[in-house]
Amino acid sequence: MTEVSEILMSVLSTIRVPRPGDRVHKDECAFSFSSPESEGGLYVCMNSFLGFGSKYVERHHAKTGQRAYLHITRTRKTQKEDENNSGSGDPPKKKPTRLAIGIEGGFDVEQEQYEEEVNVVLFPDRQEVTSEDLASMPDVVRERVSLSMTGLQAADSVSHTLQVQQWDGEVRQESKYAAELKQLDNGVKIPPSGWKCEVCDLQENLWMNLTDGKVFCGRKYFDGSGGNNHALLYYQQSGYPLAVKLGTITPDGADVYSYDEDDMVLDSKLPEHLSHFGIDMMTMEKTERTITELEIAVNQRVGEWEVIQESGSTLRPLWGPGLTGMKNLGNSCYLNSVMQVLFTIPDFQTKSVPLRMFVITKMCVFLPPFPLFKIRAKLGYGLLSGEYSKPEKPFINMTFFVQGDQLGIAPRMFKALVGRGHPEFSTNRQQDAQEFLLHFINMVERNCRSGMNPSEAFRFLVEEKIVCQQSQKAKYTQRVDYIVQLPVPMDQATNMEELHEAERRREEADSSGAPPPAAPRAQIPFAACFAALSEPETLTDFWSSAVQAKTTATKTTHFASFPDHLVIQIKKFTFGLDWVPKKLDVSIDVPDTLDLSALHAMGQQPGEELLPEVAPPPLMTPDVEVKGILGSHGNEEDDSLYSPLLSPVLDDSTVSQLCEMGFPLEACRKAVYYTGNTGIDAAMNWVMGHMEDPVLPGSSSAPGTTPTESLPEEHLATIVSMGFSRDQATRALRATNNVLERAVDWIFSHLDDLESMDVSEGGRSEGGSEASREPPPGPRVRDGPGKYELFAFISHMGTSTMCGHYVCHIKKDHQWVIFNDQKVCASEKPPKDLGYLYFYRRVVE
Repeated sequence: MTEVSEILMSVLSTIRVPRPGDRVHKDECAFSFSSPESEGGLYVCMNSFLGFGSKYVERHHAKTGQRAYLHITRTRKTQKEDENNSGSGDPPKKKPTRLAIGIEGGFDVEQEQYEEEVNVVLFPDRQEVTSEDLASMPDVVRERVSLSMTGLQAADSVSHTLQVQQWDGEVRQESKYAAELKQLDNGVKIPPSGWKCEVCDLQENLWMNLTDGKVFCGRKYFDGSGGNNHALLYYQQSGYPLAVKLGTITPDGADVYSYDEDDMVLDSKLPEHLSHFGIDMMTMEKTERTITELEIAVNQRVGEWEVIQESGSTLRPLWGPGLTGMKNLGNSCYLNSVMQVLFTIPDFQTKSVPLRMFVITKMCVFLPPFPLFKIRAKLGYGLLSGEYSKPEKPFINMTFFVQGDQLGIAPRMFKALVGRGHPEFSTNRQQDAQEFLLHFINMVERNCRSGMNPSEAFRFLVEEKIVCQQSQKAKYTQRVDYIVQLPVPMDQATNMEELHEAERRREEADSSGAPPPAAPRAQIPFAACFAALSEPETLTDFWSSAVQAKTTATKTTHFASFPDHLVIQIKKFTFGLDWVPKKLDVSIDVPDTLDLSALHAMGQQPGEELLPEVAPPPLMTPDVEVKGILGSHGNEEDDSLYSPLLSPVLDDSTVSQLCEMGFPLEACRKAVYYTGNTGIDAAMNWVMGHMEDPVLPGSSSAPGTTPTESLPEEHLATIVSMGFSRDQATRALRATNNVLERAVDWIFSHLDDLESMDVSEGGRSEGGSEASREPPPGPRVRDGPGKYELFAFISHMGTSTMCGHYVCHIKKDHQWVIFNDQKVCASEKPPKDLGYLYFYRRVVE
């Protein structure tokens, strides 16, 4: 023990005690998905607080010389160790009592029960030091090491802090009607039991209006259960805003809903309001589940395998490379589904997986925040290697485990990184998979300015042809896109008669108070969706350069190039007449193969005249006096009597939307002008295509970055410590205005050119700095035949993108596979007609 004590004494200065604000990575390896629960546990550097799996801690020690690591291992409790085991073979899970995440009584993301063992390990011999060993060591050693161990154990891990944010869905506000609620003196007295709806005689899910004591059934739930909406209909007739749910009244309170405020609310005068109708809160007992309990039940059901398995089939679990499940981190199924599909695409595989080994070799001393390329490479290896695609170890005395469950990976660091700073993706709320896909593609684009860019697999050009109906002259523009959004023409349903009959029966049921019949699903032909996409669109406020005035125009859209991989979104989510978001319940006969050759753009046709490209009139701003411009009858002294040829009236809403995105006002106004008021998409693409213009702030020719400008030595040292040369670090910093994180992203985006990065003595490459290069002529796109085959689709279950559940199906080796978070199984009946996002790959004959 003397030898160990001497080693600790010699490295005592490198052992730190975590302070507030320190980032402690104690539940996930920096280079893999090893965790304290994995074989070998996790080693946390007691100096940098980075975590490493057993395979990588030796490399970190050799690179940095750090010797002291906190070794954390966790083993799941067996049945005998679990005093509260119910005998079902599952670990007891504390039942949530609040619709919340990360707070007492709410959902707990980490619900498993573990035994944890923590020791200090000294390298290179992996000498183990327990708490008992420390007791016999000198005071200075015992105190410093014990404080570090205690601090590391008590600190919240980085991923847990970022991922499991507190969210309380039960926070309710006092209703604005509660204090001054007027109650009618109509003599109504409500008995303590035996209630029923005054319209349909329903005896559950009943709500009493607090103004007049009328009792009606509540709303229909998304699954068809619940009430018949009679309480809501009564509010629409009477305007009486507050209602209490009978059956939830106890001495502690009750569920109160405000129809006008459209939310569950608090009523501080509830005892008084109930007493008006003869109800004594102190004697009431709860007989029905509260709204919170119902929502908790829905949230628990939605993630269960039984709810989303295919037609009750017994599915065969799969294991191995490319068949790795992903743990749900709390409403993260949208992320899991998208990333499973992306890492099926060769571009993302070849960009990420080999890069991971390079990262491990060069970056063992790289400190957080970790750049996107590293975390992406780590995720790609975790999904494709098969290293984590293994069954979870069953409990002692168990004879089986939940079918399809596997160890899988928990993408905590990845989710924290891609959501950092985003108002939605940084939260634990459910998100839209299509929006996340575009968000991730945008991140990849920003981090792959040159070299291989995996998002090019989706990138294609769209040609928009606008024809002025007054002059019959045309204008052609091109824009970049990544997803084809197909509208759902409900009026083209093949079972329209069945839908009309169902609507008629529903109206009859509503008027009679009878339960509504089950609604049929609309059957929409896929060809009708594509036809709706390619139909000409009428523009009523198009400013024509040919007639120098607003007129009507038609716009048609075609493919100017066909991508290697085509993503199609079925626009199922829409808004009702009351602006409440809803999901269209449709079945679409999506084909296994597509031939889009007929939708390829043809360009300018013979004999077709183009709209003139005239210089724009001056753009008037609010602080500039608007004066007429000389017309054909004007003179220099006075042109006030003549018709001014002023700039076209710009769409202020489009200008405002662009400004909200961060573009300068003048650039936004020019974008709207040059695109002829044709909408936000065209204007945004114009701005993005002119970012290099000197008139637009934000171009890459950043002033102030000159070859002679000094570079921060600490930034240079950090990049050199990753294994790059000083010349390479210099060029990276010069290309990114000396921003370290951007420089690291930049240098890893140029890995293919590292060997040729010869920098002159002045710090300038022979070809000039990145900032001084000429911008490329246009976006790089791949083109080829327009024939495709379906290889993956993502499905959504639920009534809104903000709730429900996502799963994906991917075709691997001619076999459809369903990925439902950690469950990976062979699919028997892939529901291709109910998908939300479809992924096609080019068929090369």
